[in-house]
Amino acid sequence: MYSTRLQVVCDPEFVEILMAEVAEAGFDTFIEIDKGFEAYVEGNQFDQSQLDHIQEKYKHVNPLLFSHDRIEKKNWNEEWEKNVEPIIVDDKCLIRAAFHKIEKKYPYEIIITPKMSFGTGHHQTTHLMISRQMKMDHQNKRVMDAGCGTAILAIMAYKLGAKEVEAFDIDAWSVENGEENVENNQCKNIHIQLGKINEVKLEGKFDIILANINKNILLGEMSQYASFLTPGGQLLLSGFYIHDMEDLKAEAAKYNLKEVAHDERETWACLLLQKA
Repeated sequence: MYSTRLQVVCDPEFVEILMAEVAEAGFDTFIEIDKGFEAYVEGNQFDQSQLDHIQEKYKHVNPLLFSHDRIEKKNWNEEWEKNVEPIIVDDKCLIRAAFHKIEKKYPYEIIITPKMSFGTGHHQTTHLMISRQMKMDHQNKRVMDAGCGTAILAIMAYKLGAKEVEAFDIDAWSVENGEENVENNQCKNIHIQLGKINEVKLEGKFDIILANINKNILLGEMSQYASFLTPGGQLLLSGFYIHDMEDLKAEAAKYNLKEVAHDERETWACLLLQKA
């Protein structure tokens, strides 16, 4: 038996959204590489016409290159376990897989098995979000996690004292994986839905909204984030480059969202906004 390997060369800004798109074509295992990502599926159980549609949809992205080949089937969970390392954020939060055995104790510990979902703590933007979350008051707050992936940010919010977390993602596997991670971390007040912000059922206002997606989606959904925030509520954004920050602040200003703080890590940024 063989697997089909799809290699996608693209700008890092588009890795996560293209992974989600490629998942819809049937690929079920993903590995990030220096110039993009690789996706795998057993045999030829993928939709070539869907791949063609994705390439046409994102033809404006430069660089963008799709190529696929056949390789010997592997145990991808085992391969992943060989390479993944635990992450420690600000010497306060340990992010690990269930098989990691860490003797040292940290104030916060999150167990994440990402499978094909996004958000392990290894990406700079997830690290930035977790770091900033630990500086924010979540106690008894109502929190939204937009584009939750593995639900790592929702889980962090729970561990920081949030009373309720509403999370959602456009990818069905992410919802399933997120629910599994929520259970593994013994979180009881996190609800995960499938869909976009304008498709899922969200009632009332939120004290904190977390969104680690990408610049274009953040810009497009800024007005909706603002509409769901309580007065004085905070919006924490990442998934974009440092040079994109001014565009996001300009869009946020249209909805009375003002910068409170920002953080940088390598070429990536995190922006904390507050509703006046």
